[in-house]
Amino acid sequence: MSYATQSDMVERFGELDLIQLTDRADPPAGVIDAGVVQTALDDASSEIDGYLSGRYTLPLSPVPTVLVGFCCDIARYKLNPSVDKDHPASQRYRDAVVFLGNLSRGVVSLGVAGLETNKHGRAVIVAPSRRFTRETLQ
Repeated sequence: MSYATQSDMVERFGELDLIQLTDRADPPAGVIDAGVVQTALDDASSEIDGYLSGRYTLPLSPVPTVLVGFCCDIARYKLNPSVDKDHPASQRYRDAVVFLGNLSRGVVSLGVAGLETNKHGRAVIVAPSRRFTRETLQ
């Protein structure tokens, strides 16, 4: 499940930018390649899930708005990772990774129900009692 859609990408970066990044036809078709965009969004969502999986029950539904933006930023970067480090896409990617790292460490929260945690912020494992004990095996 992707945290963002192609229309989210168009809204944030514009149609022309996405055409330039995704139109890989020879000769260029002059349209957004939806498959390329979806692959980038899926890759970005997987990267986000890697940060969230230890702290939140996935998939998140509804998707917090902040994740939509970060998914778009990561996907945009993945469409052209060779951009200069000073390019806005590179900076937005780095900002997203910092935020996601803070999420995974519990420094910030999405404000949605996640895993149950104890007072130290660590996940609590809840399981049924043991079926096989010394007493039941005698």
